Amino acid sequence: MGEFFEWIVSLEKELNLFTVALRVILAVLFGGIIGLERGRHGSQAGMRTHILVCLGGTMTSLAGVYCVNVLGFDGDPLRIAAQVVSGIGFLGAGMIIVKSDKMITGLTTAAIMWTTAIIGIGVGIGFYSGALFAMLACVFTAAFLTRIERKRKKTAKVYIEVDNLRLLEHIVETVKTLLPNDSYIEVMSPKSGTAGHMGIWVISSFLKDANDFKESVKELDGIHFIIVE
Repeated sequence: MGEFFEWIVSLEKELNLFTVALRVILAVLFGGIIGLERGRHGSQAGMRTHILVCLGGTMTSLAGVYCVNVLGFDGDPLRIAAQVVSGIGFLGAGMIIVKSDKMITGLTTAAIMWTTAIIGIGVGIGFYSGALFAMLACVFTAAFLTRIERKRKKTAKVYIEVDNLRLLEHIVETVKTLLPNDSYIEVMSPKSGTAGHMGIWVISSFLKDANDFKESVKELDGIHFIIVE
Protein backbone atom coordinates (compact mmCIF):
# COMPACT_ATOMS: atom_id res chain seq x y z
CA MET A 1 0.00 0.00 0.00
CA GLY A 2 2.87 2.35 0.85
CA GLU A 3 4.44 1.75 -2.55
CA PHE A 4 1.14 2.57 -4.24
CA PHE A 5 0.91 5.96 -2.51
CA GLU A 6 4.54 6.67 -3.36
CA TRP A 7 3.73 5.93 -7.00
CA ILE A 8 0.73 8.31 -6.87
CA VAL A 9 2.90 11.05 -5.35
CA SER A 10 5.49 10.54 -8.08
CA LEU A 11 2.77 11.05 -10.70
CA GLU A 12 1.80 14.34 -9.09
CA LYS A 13 5.26 15.72 -9.80
CA GLU A 14 5.57 14.56 -13.42
CA LEU A 15 4.13 15.99 -16.62
CA ASN A 16 4.21 13.61 -19.58
CA LEU A 17 1.76 12.00 -21.99
CA PHE A 18 0.66 9.44 -19.41
CA THR A 19 0.00 11.93 -16.60
CA VAL A 20 -1.77 14.35 -18.98
CA ALA A 21 -4.06 11.55 -20.17
CA LEU A 22 -4.61 10.45 -16.56
CA ARG A 23 -5.62 13.96 -15.50
CA VAL A 24 -8.03 14.38 -18.39
CA ILE A 25 -9.62 11.00 -17.62
CA LEU A 26 -9.94 11.88 -13.92
CA ALA A 27 -11.55 15.20 -14.85
CA VAL A 28 -14.17 13.39 -16.94
CA LEU A 29 -14.70 10.83 -14.16
CA PHE A 30 -14.97 13.31 -11.27
CA GLY A 31 -17.10 15.78 -13.22
CA GLY A 32 -19.32 12.95 -14.46
CA ILE A 33 -19.96 11.60 -10.95
CA ILE A 34 -20.96 15.03 -9.64
CA GLY A 35 -23.08 15.78 -12.72
CA LEU A 36 -24.82 12.43 -12.52
CA GLU A 37 -26.03 13.24 -9.01
CA ARG A 38 -27.31 16.65 -10.13
CA GLY A 39 -29.04 15.12 -13.15
CA ARG A 40 -30.96 12.76 -10.88
CA HIS A 41 -32.47 15.83 -9.22
CA GLY A 42 -33.70 17.29 -12.52
CA SER A 43 -31.04 19.99 -12.77
CA GLN A 44 -30.44 21.50 -16.21
CA ALA A 45 -26.71 21.31 -15.49
CA GLY A 46 -26.27 17.55 -15.67
CA MET A 47 -23.45 15.14 -16.34
CA ARG A 48 -22.21 16.64 -19.62
CA THR A 49 -22.11 20.20 -18.24
CA HIS A 50 -20.17 19.20 -15.12
CA ILE A 51 -17.73 17.11 -17.16
CA LEU A 52 -16.99 20.08 -19.42
CA VAL A 53 -16.59 22.45 -16.46
CA CYS A 54 -14.19 20.07 -14.71
CA LEU A 55 -12.32 19.39 -17.93
CA GLY A 56 -11.99 23.12 -18.61
CA GLY A 57 -10.52 23.69 -15.15
CA THR A 58 -8.11 20.82 -15.70
CA MET A 59 -6.92 22.14 -19.04
CA THR A 60 -6.29 25.66 -17.73
CA SER A 61 -4.10 24.21 -14.99
CA LEU A 62 -2.31 21.93 -17.44
CA ALA A 63 -1.68 24.81 -19.83
CA GLY A 64 -0.07 26.92 -17.11
CA VAL A 65 2.05 24.07 -15.74
CA TYR A 66 3.13 23.12 -19.29
CA CYS A 67 4.21 26.67 -20.10
CA VAL A 68 6.39 26.92 -17.00
CA ASN A 69 7.71 23.37 -16.55
CA VAL A 70 8.07 22.28 -20.19
CA LEU A 71 8.44 25.44 -22.26
CA GLY A 72 10.42 27.24 -19.59
CA PHE A 73 8.34 30.43 -19.53
CA ASP A 74 8.63 32.70 -16.52
CA GLY A 75 5.56 33.47 -14.47
CA ASP A 76 2.90 31.94 -12.26
CA PRO A 77 1.71 28.57 -13.67
CA LEU A 78 -1.71 29.03 -12.05
CA ARG A 79 -2.34 32.52 -13.40
CA ILE A 80 -4.63 31.22 -16.15
CA ALA A 81 -6.40 28.81 -13.80
CA ALA A 82 -7.03 31.62 -11.33
CA GLN A 83 -9.35 33.25 -13.85
CA VAL A 84 -11.57 30.17 -13.75
CA VAL A 85 -12.41 30.86 -10.10
CA SER A 86 -14.12 34.13 -11.01
CA GLY A 87 -14.98 33.36 -14.64
CA ILE A 88 -17.11 30.29 -13.89
CA GLY A 89 -19.57 32.61 -12.14
CA PHE A 90 -21.32 33.48 -15.41
CA LEU A 91 -22.24 29.84 -15.93
CA GLY A 92 -23.36 29.36 -12.33
CA ALA A 93 -25.46 32.53 -12.46
CA GLY A 94 -27.51 30.98 -15.24
CA MET A 95 -28.58 28.22 -12.86
CA ILE A 96 -30.02 30.63 -10.28
CA ILE A 97 -33.69 31.47 -10.73
CA VAL A 98 -35.81 33.90 -8.70
CA LYS A 99 -39.45 32.81 -8.64
CA SER A 100 -42.42 35.15 -8.54
CA ASP A 101 -42.79 34.52 -4.80
CA LYS A 102 -39.17 35.65 -4.26
CA MET A 103 -38.04 32.07 -3.74
CA ILE A 104 -34.56 31.40 -5.11
CA THR A 105 -33.63 28.07 -6.64
CA GLY A 106 -30.45 26.79 -8.27
CA LEU A 107 -27.97 28.04 -5.65
CA THR A 108 -26.80 24.51 -4.83
CA THR A 109 -26.22 23.66 -8.49
CA ALA A 110 -24.36 26.94 -9.07
CA ALA A 111 -22.11 26.30 -6.05
CA ILE A 112 -21.47 22.73 -7.16
CA MET A 113 -20.50 23.87 -10.66
CA TRP A 114 -18.03 26.36 -9.18
CA THR A 115 -16.60 23.63 -6.93
CA THR A 116 -16.37 21.25 -9.90
CA ALA A 117 -14.23 23.81 -11.73
CA ILE A 118 -11.89 24.04 -8.74
CA ILE A 119 -11.70 20.24 -8.58
CA GLY A 120 -10.69 20.32 -12.24
CA ILE A 121 -7.91 22.80 -11.44
CA GLY A 122 -6.69 20.45 -8.71
CA VAL A 123 -6.67 17.53 -11.14
CA GLY A 124 -4.83 19.61 -13.72
CA ILE A 125 -1.93 20.44 -11.40
CA GLY A 126 -1.76 16.81 -10.23
CA PHE A 127 -3.32 17.25 -6.78
CA TYR A 128 -5.15 13.92 -7.12
CA SER A 129 -5.83 13.24 -3.44
CA GLY A 130 -7.32 16.70 -2.85
CA ALA A 131 -9.47 16.48 -5.98
CA LEU A 132 -10.71 13.01 -4.99
CA PHE A 133 -11.67 14.02 -1.45
CA ALA A 134 -13.28 17.24 -2.71
CA MET A 135 -15.34 15.28 -5.24
CA LEU A 136 -16.53 12.84 -2.56
CA ALA A 137 -17.37 15.72 -0.21
CA CYS A 138 -19.25 17.49 -3.01
CA VAL A 139 -21.39 14.44 -3.77
CA PHE A 140 -21.99 13.79 -0.05
CA THR A 141 -23.08 17.39 0.51
CA ALA A 142 -25.44 17.44 -2.46
CA ALA A 143 -26.92 13.97 -2.05
CA PHE A 144 -27.08 13.31 1.69
CA LEU A 145 -27.00 16.61 3.56
CA THR A 146 -29.95 17.76 1.45
CA ARG A 147 -32.09 15.16 3.22
CA ILE A 148 -31.11 16.54 6.63
CA GLU A 149 -31.85 20.05 5.44
CA ARG A 150 -35.31 19.02 4.29
CA LYS A 151 -36.20 17.66 7.71
CA ARG A 152 -35.29 20.98 9.34
CA LYS A 153 -37.35 23.11 6.97
CA LYS A 154 -40.84 24.04 8.10
CA THR A 155 -42.01 24.99 4.63
CA ALA A 156 -42.37 22.10 2.19
CA LYS A 157 -41.30 22.82 -1.38
CA VAL A 158 -42.09 20.26 -4.05
CA TYR A 159 -41.28 20.43 -7.76
CA ILE A 160 -43.36 18.32 -10.17
CA GLU A 161 -42.48 17.90 -13.83
CA VAL A 162 -45.24 16.89 -16.25
CA ASP A 163 -44.44 15.21 -19.56
CA ASN A 164 -48.01 15.21 -20.96
CA LEU A 165 -49.39 18.73 -21.43
CA ARG A 166 -52.92 17.42 -22.10
CA LEU A 167 -53.00 16.19 -18.51
CA LEU A 168 -51.48 19.35 -16.99
CA GLU A 169 -54.77 20.96 -15.92
CA HIS A 170 -56.06 17.69 -14.46
CA ILE A 171 -52.80 17.19 -12.53
CA VAL A 172 -52.92 20.73 -11.12
CA GLU A 173 -56.52 20.30 -9.94
CA THR A 174 -55.71 16.92 -8.39
CA VAL A 175 -52.66 18.34 -6.63
CA LYS A 176 -54.80 21.09 -5.12
CA THR A 177 -57.06 18.50 -3.51
CA LEU A 178 -54.03 16.91 -1.81
CA LEU A 179 -52.79 20.16 -0.28
CA PRO A 180 -53.82 22.40 2.65
CA ASN A 181 -55.64 25.62 1.80
CA ASP A 182 -52.59 27.83 2.36
CA SER A 183 -50.54 26.13 -0.35
CA TYR A 184 -49.02 28.03 -3.28
CA ILE A 185 -48.98 26.45 -6.75
CA GLU A 186 -47.20 27.84 -9.80
CA VAL A 187 -46.96 26.40 -13.31
CA MET A 188 -43.55 27.15 -14.81
CA SER A 189 -41.03 26.16 -17.44
CA PRO A 190 -39.53 22.68 -16.87
CA LYS A 191 -36.30 22.43 -14.89
CA SER A 192 -35.10 19.73 -17.28
CA GLY A 193 -35.50 22.05 -20.27
CA THR A 194 -37.22 19.28 -22.22
CA ALA A 195 -39.61 20.41 -24.95
CA GLY A 196 -43.20 19.39 -24.31
CA HIS A 197 -42.74 19.35 -20.51
CA MET A 198 -44.06 21.77 -17.88
CA GLY A 199 -43.13 22.23 -14.24
CA ILE A 200 -45.31 22.78 -11.18
CA TRP A 201 -43.97 24.37 -7.98
CA VAL A 202 -45.83 23.56 -4.78
CA ILE A 203 -45.06 25.51 -1.58
CA SER A 204 -46.91 24.77 1.66
CA SER A 205 -46.28 25.64 5.30
CA PHE A 206 -48.68 23.04 6.67
CA LEU A 207 -48.05 19.99 4.53
CA LYS A 208 -47.70 17.25 7.16
CA ASP A 209 -45.71 14.75 5.12
CA ALA A 210 -44.11 15.84 1.85
CA ASN A 211 -43.01 12.29 1.04
CA ASP A 212 -46.58 10.95 1.33
CA PHE A 213 -47.70 13.78 -0.93
CA LYS A 214 -44.93 12.86 -3.38
CA GLU A 215 -46.00 9.21 -3.48
CA SER A 216 -49.64 10.20 -4.10
CA VAL A 217 -48.71 12.48 -6.99
CA LYS A 218 -46.36 9.88 -8.54
CA GLU A 219 -49.38 7.63 -9.11
CA LEU A 220 -50.92 10.18 -11.51
CA ASP A 221 -50.49 9.76 -15.26
CA GLY A 222 -48.22 12.27 -17.00
CA ILE A 223 -45.73 12.74 -14.15
CA HIS A 224 -42.11 12.74 -15.32
CA PHE A 225 -40.44 13.18 -11.91
CA ILE A 226 -40.96 14.84 -8.50
CA ILE A 227 -38.41 16.54 -6.27
CA VAL A 228 -38.97 17.41 -2.61
CA GLU A 229 -36.75 20.46 -1.96
